[in-house]
Amino acid sequence: MHLEPIPDHIKKELKILFVGFNPSIRSSETGFHYASPNNRFWKILFEAGLTPRKYLPEENSKLLALGYGLTNIVARPTKEAAEISKEEYAQGASLLAAKIKQLQPKAVCFVGKGVYQQFSQRKAVSWGAQKEPVIPGIVEYVAPSSSGLVRLKMKDIVEIYSGLNTYT
Repeated sequence: MHLEPIPDHIKKELKILFVGFNPSIRSSETGFHYASPNNRFWKILFEAGLTPRKYLPEENSKLLALGYGLTNIVARPTKEAAEISKEEYAQGASLLAAKIKQLQPKAVCFVGKGVYQQFSQRKAVSWGAQKEPVIPGIVEYVAPSSSGLVRLKMKDIVEIYSGLNTYT
């Protein structure tokens, strides 16, 4: 079965560019970011005060009007991030760096510590804004994955994402 990547929703000078691992099978099937019913991305954004209401995955392009963009470090859809090869991550990190430099968002939110670890090639990563960004002049912000598999309490996840309000 061949799965299609999903389109980025990006433009220059975003407030925040959200970067996920890669599209899920469900996202590939629907064409929308964070489309899995178990993914809490849309709920987190609303509860963290980043969106005025809880958007649906099929409204993902509407985030552009709020100054938010959506992309992934790897475009190939998979059932789980563990299926992504080191080569795919390396190539994706390079393409992502070029995208960030071109778009110049105020902040880039990596949706998952592992996404930032692959991008930065750093093992020790904390939640929130990183002290030494890979790309100077851009805030690199690390937040928990919105996957339903994440074991952090929802209130703790929302609190971390709430820190992004500084950049809106």
